[in-house]
Formats: sequence, C-alpha cells, structure tokens
Amino acid sequence: MRDRPPRGPEQRERHERHVYGVNPVLEALRVRSDEVERLYITEGQLGSRAAAEILSRARDAGIRVERVTRERLATLAEGGVHQGVVAELRGFQYAELPDVLSAAQESGRPPLIVVLDGIQDPHNLGAIIRSAHALGAHGVVIGKDRAVPVTGVVAKASAGAVEHCPIARVVNISRALEELKEAGVWVAAAEAHATEPLWKARLDGPLAIVVGAEGAGVREGVLKHCDFRLRIPMAGQVGSLNASVSAAILLYEVARQRGMGVSDRARLGDQSP
Repeated sequence: MRDRPPRGPEQRERHERHVYGVNPVLEALRVRSDEVERLYITEGQLGSRAAAEILSRARDAGIRVERVTRERLATLAEGGVHQGVVAELRGFQYAELPDVLSAAQESGRPPLIVVLDGIQDPHNLGAIIRSAHALGAHGVVIGKDRAVPVTGVVAKASAGAVEHCPIARVVNISRALEELKEAGVWVAAAEAHATEPLWKARLDGPLAIVVGAEGAGVREGVLKHCDFRLRIPMAGQVGSLNASVSAAILLYEVARQRGMGVSDRARLGDQSP
C-alpha cells in the first residue's frame, strides 16, 4: 500500500494536532517527519529503547525536542495515555477519494474500501483504521459532518495506522458511494436485519464496506445507495456489535475469501509468521 500522497496547503487543516504514545509518535516520525513541528518528552516515563529511536529520528530530521513536566504532557495529550511523549504535527492531511482508488490500482489487488457513516467515537474510528490497514483495505472514507475527524485520540487508537492508511473526508457519503460504484466497486452495508449472512456473500471482488454509527447503524438514505446488505450472525443475547468490532469481522472475512497469506502480510508490513 502506498503512503498518502502529499496534499497542497489548501487541503490541510489550519491548526496543529498532537499525536501521543510511543507507536503513534514513531510512525509519524518514520512516515511524516517533515510535518512534525516539535516533540515533547517527560523524563522517567519513556522507555530507553523507544527514547533512543525517537530522539535519533528527531535529531536526523532537525526536530526540536522539549523536555516538559508530566502535567504539561498530560495537558497536550488531553488526558490520554501518552507514555511519556507527544509530537506536535501540522494539521492532518486527508486524501481524496481518487487517491484511495489509485492506491488500490497500484496494489494490483481488487479495491477494498471502508466507508464510515457517522462514526463519532474517536476510539472506534482509530480501531477501524487499524483493522483496515492490517487487513488489506486501500483506504477509509469518513464524512465531514456528524462524524469525528482524525485527532490525537484517533491516532493513538489506530496505533499509528493513520500515517499509512489513506483517509478521505467527503461532504456526502451517498455521493461518494455512487462515485465508487461508477469506478466498478460493489457496495455492501453492514446491517443487523439483513437476510444474507456474511459468509454466504461473495466478497473477493472490488468492494466497499459501509459501517454505520454506534447504535444508529447505517442511515436509510445511505443504505439506498448500497448494492447489498450483510448480517453478522450472533448467538448471544446482545443485539448488535461495536462498530469497530463489526468492521474488523467484515474485513477479516474479505481477507479470508481473498486468501491473504504470508506474502500478502509481508507486503502490508506484517513480519509475523
């Protein structure tokens, strides 16, 4: 999967963002060091191995490092688990929908895109982006309205995957789905009352998976633009799953049907056996 292409100043958020935690900060330094304005570190919390790589990369990139109190770091991380380090970056650079399709074309694999309808929990968004990147999706599409943007909390929950997985932010989710369909992508919605169970659907072709907001699910107006609906069968008494869990299950089934093996995981950056 290619890295997100550079965007022009007109497509950049105008305010800085803070990324915190060892893995998110390291990924930002590895992938986007030119966008890191400053590093904040507190003594006694950052492990020696992580500190060595972080400080080395900051030095090589000419990034200013400030040692601050734990209280100051907690404020920058807005109370999140910062593990002793916070990076200040320029505003997050979103991809465009054509960028996501181009990433799929360059990969040589059928497009796999995750479209999120109204996800408002930053932890859910981060977890979905992490699963999307890990399971071979070419990008994630989110809405500009009634949805959480990419924040430091999202970056932390994604374990740094926001720096690798293209994320497009669109004005209208339904219009984005129509654009994907025009590009030859089939659109499947996760829907609790769908008649077709997940494993009976063929998911190995060009595909966009639509996951709805926590509790509300995919809006009816968006469902009208989907080609088919998928149900995740459950044996328990709970009627629905967390949005990030649903997305992970759907993505895993797609990966299974596509036969993602060792060579695919290596190409995606997973060196585990």
